[in-house]
Parts: sequence; structure tokens; C-alpha cells
Amino acid sequence: YLPHPQDAGETTEEMEAAKPRNCGAKLCFLCNQRKPALKRPKTLQQICRECFYTVFEEEIHSCIIENQLFKPGERVAIGASGGKDSTVLAYVLSELNRRHNYGLDLFLLSIDEGITGYRDDSLETVKRNEIQYGLPLKVVSYKDLYGWTMDEIVKMIGLKNNCTFCGVFRRQALDRGAAMLKVDKLVTGHNADDISETVLLNILRGDIARPSAILDIIKSGERFRIATSTKMPEQGICERCGYISSQKWCKACVLLDGLNRGLPKLGIGRSRVHDNDDCKKEANHMTGSKEVQGKPCGNLDF
Repeated sequence: YLPHPQDAGETTEEMEAAKPRNCGAKLCFLCNQRKPALKRPKTLQQICRECFYTVFEEEIHSCIIENQLFKPGERVAIGASGGKDSTVLAYVLSELNRRHNYGLDLFLLSIDEGITGYRDDSLETVKRNEIQYGLPLKVVSYKDLYGWTMDEIVKMIGLKNNCTFCGVFRRQALDRGAAMLKVDKLVTGHNADDISETVLLNILRGDIARPSAILDIIKSGERFRIATSTKMPEQGICERCGYISSQKWCKACVLLDGLNRGLPKLGIGRSRVHDNDDCKKEANHMTGSKEVQGKPCGNLDF
């Protein structure tokens, strides 16, 4: 409610004279002092840089508290790639942990896929974050975990299906690194595009062009309810490496099996994880031998 100027004992002319002279330029919606630097898609408010930092950090804090994401004394690993999303996450979480006394032990966890000229550069950014935020850094590599670098994998399979290998290995490598650090939780940074894409993929099980209403998609995903009759995948353990899997062999081991046998496409496309016995028979038939020795699969001996 905004009272009429005369209700407060002032004339309209006096009120107009008291307004800041900004030569027609708009001011920040929140502080009404500085020029706006951006328009928030979430609220459509035009706000200044300083106010954006404040509301952004406080919204994250409210989300953490309302959803009880952490408990005092927990060890938390922050997935750090050196990109802007993970760098913002590392800064905000370390700042809020200090400001609001969450009582968390924070760590930076980075994955070295072995991509020359790409990951080695971004790891330098992560090392700077380690110093800036005072957080311990753990780097785990594909080479150590799986016996392969992405450069070596690309040489064998080409560029067409390399993202399949990299995505599967990175997700598992993050969990393995978290186990090495003995953390209670692992957090990763994502933007609105990432979230909306995930919602669409979960709905459609396919890849389509991005809609323009990203925030609407995210809100729709938050309102989903899973029917009680829906059978959800059961969490199990991979018989080969001991990593979490809903199938007999985890996807990483299926892909590694194909790489080590010189048949990398066995783990891609229609070859599903639970068809691994058929994949081994096909590999034996194609190579003309009972067993093909290759590099060992990574293990979970931490």
C-alpha cells in the first residue's frame, strides 16, 4: 500500500522535488539507488549487480535451509570442472558455509579425462579456486581409474560416439572420487538450460530442439508426480567393479569391455547393459578366440 502524498502531510510538488534526479534513467527495482545491470528472467525485475548478488545468494541459502540439504559436520565434495557453473557453486557454497555457519567440511573434486589442450587448461582454473577459496582439491583421472584417456579412446572410436564414453566415465569418476574423499554428499553446478534439458529428456527419452520457455519447463518438472504403480529401477552393485548399477554390469564396465576387446561399439547403441553375456559371445566370435586380454577395469579399492 502506497499512501497518497497528502496523507503524509506533504504536497505532490514537495514529493516530486524530493525524488532523485536521474535524468530519466531507470534505477534498480530493489535498492532504487543504482542503475540496473540485468533483467532477471525469474522475476522480470531490472536490478543492479550488487542486488543480484545478494538475492542470488540468499535464494540459495533459503533453498538449502528449507530442504535441509546439509547437516553440521558433513563432508561435502564440490564437482569442479573449472567452468563458470562449478566455479560459481564453489564460491557460493564456501561463502554461505562461512556466513551462515553450516559447519561443513568442503572439498573440490575434479576429473581429468585426459583431453590435451582442454582439461589441462581448465584444471589450472580449479587450482586457482583451491587457493582463492581455501578448499582442498582432489583430482582423479580416467587413466588411473580405467586405464584409458579420452585422447586414447578417440583414437580408437573416432569422434562420433566419444561423448557416450566420456559422459558415462565422468559420472562414475565423480562418485569414485567422492568415495576416495569419504564425503557424505557430492554437489554439482548446473544452469537453467541443463535442468530444462534433463526434464525434456526424462519425458521424451530423446533429443529435440530446446523450447524458449526454459523456466516453464523447469516448473513443470518440479510438479511431476510418479504413479504408485510405476516400477522404479532397483539399485544394485556391478558384478565386475562393485560400483552402483541397476544391471548386472554397470555401463562403464560394458564400455570398458568393448574398448579392451578392440570392439568399442559393443557398448553403444542397442547393446544394453544386461545383454553383456551376448556381447562377450559376439566379441569371441569376431576375434576367433575364447578370451581377449585387455587393460583391467578400474576397481574400488580406496
